[in-house]
This record gives sequence, structure tokens and C-alpha cells, in this order.
Amino acid sequence: MRTLEELREQLDGIDDQITDLFQRRMEICEEVGEYKVKAGRKVYDRQREKEKLNDVASKVTGEFNKKGIRELYQQLMSMSRKLQYQQLVAAGALGRLPFIRVDDLDRKNVRVVFQGTEGAYGQAAMQQYFGEDVNSFHVRTFREAMESIEEGAADYAVLPIENSSAGPVNEMYDLLDEFENYIVAETILPVVHTLAGLPGTKLSDIRRVYSKAEALMQTTHFLDDHSEWQRISVVNTAIAAKKVLEDQDKTQAAVCSAYAAKIHGLSVLVDQINDEPDNSTRFIVVTNQKIFLKDASKISIRFEVPHTSGSLYAILSHFIYNDLNMTKIESRPIEGRQWEYRFFVDFEGNMEDAAVKNALRGLREETTNLKILGNY
Repeated sequence: MRTLEELREQLDGIDDQITDLFQRRMEICEEVGEYKVKAGRKVYDRQREKEKLNDVASKVTGEFNKKGIRELYQQLMSMSRKLQYQQLVAAGALGRLPFIRVDDLDRKNVRVVFQGTEGAYGQAAMQQYFGEDVNSFHVRTFREAMESIEEGAADYAVLPIENSSAGPVNEMYDLLDEFENYIVAETILPVVHTLAGLPGTKLSDIRRVYSKAEALMQTTHFLDDHSEWQRISVVNTAIAAKKVLEDQDKTQAAVCSAYAAKIHGLSVLVDQINDEPDNSTRFIVVTNQKIFLKDASKISIRFEVPHTSGSLYAILSHFIYNDLNMTKIESRPIEGRQWEYRFFVDFEGNMEDAAVKNALRGLREETTNLKILGNY
């Protein structure tokens, strides 16, 4: 029997041959790329790659080797495509992205919409970004806010997309997909929930607690200590506070901010009832214009991939290969297509960066329904 050192020496010799062949293969791929640039040919030929994978798999024996060589060649062909995408971008074949760079956003001569009512966290986030004197109005639902900017009734909307403890606001991802509105900025607001009721209310009086579903989730530990209370979801925390005021019923209370309680004349019965003391919500600033700030450093996109094994893995490789840091990925079901999903990805970069252009070129070729949701 050969020793381990002898076997490793033989593997090293084979690896030297493989690296030499890899180098030669990539040189030929570069020539292929030059041809495609001149001829205007597409980089990604799905049928050609499928035939190639079937061919190489037929030349080895054993299921393990067949699966292994398919994976190896998938990576080889993926590297070839990425090289060719770089060649296309270098040749100016990316095409102009339909976004206009701006130096800054006008925060004074604008009208801004938020969801909820006076005292909502959305109002606080809006004032945090645009200032307290901003010309604003509020609507009942996220959809109405998106419609307001799509129709031009507002220049911007400030809407929640993610909470540090409750997770994503799924409806916002669906609306970003549906509407031709784009993210231009974000602002992070610390969230401190209180239990508020009519003046003179005691905890023993309470039978029902109203709030937004996410706020009820974020205060579960406190509410579980009062399991006799019925939890009722409403559109917004400030609307919950308003309802308690209007109903004038001491058996009702609201989970809302201290600011909302003050606005609606309620007393704070218990302060800081968050499960997580560092709870915060990320709000996005949305407009109907395809613009991005010159110092934007995050890009949000959405896309779909074929419902086949390894398809998402292949797509995410574009971020790795271009040294782009992916900071978030979410999925949402595609209506009418059972068990198929649309993906939403955030990654670091600016649309004028070469690495971003390379990645977007590859994503355009290899995904379906790619949409840039914003660079901010």
C-alpha cells in the first residue's frame, strides 16, 4: 500500500495539470468573450450549458462522480460568464442604468406622507429625516402611502420595512414589487413602547389591549404576564391610542409610544415594555423618481430564479465574485405559483462602482424580473 505522502505527491502532480488546464481554459473563454462583445451575442446560453453538463456527466462513472463533475463544471462555466460580463462592461455594453445621480434630496420644498395618524412612529421617523417643520399628511395604510407618491400627491413617503426584533414588514416588500416607486434613503428610529390608557386607569381595569401586530409581538413578554388581556391588532400604534381616547373605556389600553399617548391625552400606565431594550425600526424614504444620492452605499434589488436545484446559489455567486457584501435577503411567495418565491436582496455599493455594474450585468442575464428598488 502506498503511503499518505506518496498519495499526496501524486495528487499534487494532478493538481498542477488541472491548474495549467484551468489557465488555458480561461484564456480561451476570454477569446469567446471578445467574440461575443463584437458580435453582440448573449453571454448566458442556458441550453448550451445544460447540454455541456449532461455531456461531462456521461464521461464519468458512479453517481457521486457524476454529481461532482456537474458541480465542478457549473463553477467553471460560472467563472467564464463572470469574465465575459466584465468584458462587456469594459466595452460599455452594460447599457445606461435608468437612475439619475443627485447631490442631495430637497428636504424643505417637499410634501411627505406617512402611514398612521398623529403620534405614529412613522411621523417620528419622518421628522427625524426631514425635520419637524416638514409639510406632511398621513394616510391609513401603506398602500395609500405608495399610491400618494405614485400619483404625485406627495413627493416622498416614509415607511417601515424592518424591525430589529419583529423582523421584516412583509407588506412593504410586496408593495415595492407592485409599485414603480424607489428607495432613496433610510432612517433608523429607536422604538420604545409603553402601555397607555385613559387617565385614572388601573392595570386591573384592563380587558383589551390594542396595537399594531408588530408592536404586540415586540411586547410579548410583558403581555404574557397579563394573559387575561385580549390582544387586538389595528393598523398603527397611534390609531390604537386614538381608539382608546375616543371610546372612553377604561377596560381598554394601547401599546404605543409616549409621544402618541401625550398627543391623544392618555396616561402612560407602564413605560418601556419592549422585549428588547435596544429595539429599533428601519424606515425607508420612497419616491416615484429614479434617483440616487452620489454617496449612496446600499442597493436593494428584487428578482426571481428558475425553480430548480442550485439556482439561487448560482445567482448569489455574483456578489461573492465581485467582492460585494450582501447584507440582507428576504423571500416572498409569488402569487399564482405555488411554492415559488421572489427574492429581495440588499448589498453594499453604489451604481457607479465597476463591481456593482459587473454584478448587475450578470444578474440581468441570469435572473428573471430583476428590478433595482433603489440605491441609497
